[in-house]
Amino acid sequence: MESLFQGISVQSNRIIYTPSAFARANLLHLQEAGELKALKPHTSSRENLFSFLFFLVTDGAGSLLYDGQSHCLQAGDCVFIDCRKPYAQGSSEENLWSLKWAHFYGSSMNGIYEKYVERGGRPAFTPQEPALFASLLDCLLAIAGTEDYIRDMRINEKLTGLLTLLMAESWHPEAGSHIGGKKKSLQYVKTYLEEHYREKITLDRLAGQFYLNKFYLARTFKEQFGATVLGYLEQVRITRAKQLLRFSDLTAEAVGQEVGIGEPGYFCRVFKKVEGISPGEYRRMW
Repeated sequence: MESLFQGISVQSNRIIYTPSAFARANLLHLQEAGELKALKPHTSSRENLFSFLFFLVTDGAGSLLYDGQSHCLQAGDCVFIDCRKPYAQGSSEENLWSLKWAHFYGSSMNGIYEKYVERGGRPAFTPQEPALFASLLDCLLAIAGTEDYIRDMRINEKLTGLLTLLMAESWHPEAGSHIGGKKKSLQYVKTYLEEHYREKITLDRLAGQFYLNKFYLARTFKEQFGATVLGYLEQVRITRAKQLLRFSDLTAEAVGQEVGIGEPGYFCRVFKKVEGISPGEYRRMW
């Protein structure tokens, strides 16, 4: 139910949402969405709230206190935080703000937020295209106010889109330590792995080949691509192995050799670790 609220401190248009039991168990689900305009300076403080909050400052200015740090916010700035931690947000006195926001949760959110932070995602940031975030928040509010019988699925879709935008904004190499200045893209290393996966590749070999410190290579590759160097190489090899198992008559042993994992027993162990089944079972199932 959509609620127009005229209070002493804010004027708001919000929906407090109750998802279905199915949505709570299986989907990203909405808890509250809305928009507000501050009528006077005020601060909202919460903690131990099983929710994740995203909001966009659409006008004015304010501040966020989160995880021991204070952030000044202007129109166009965004906030994405884990509300189990204490936080406080408030409009400035001179330039009262307006916000659009969504509180949401899901069983996968802990891991998603950890990945966001690991990539350099910040509690407060200025996005490249604030309008994209505003549009998604408007859609969430509109969908939550309908009687659509699959609205929980539609809400899940929009929240996934929101998290995709957030993850795209999260890469901040300057947040990490530097070796010899700004970190450069390691796309060329990634491309090399995709083209030479049949060969025997070690971290030491790659570091020497590309004249990189191996610790820098390991750390920066994981930051940029979300996997270790050898973990990504394993993904490439297993993906190619699945293609050969499905679309060729090669034996499992030959497939392992073709993708650079020559010892048959080891290939089977690696494949089962990644896919949960043996190469032979995968071929029969698919």
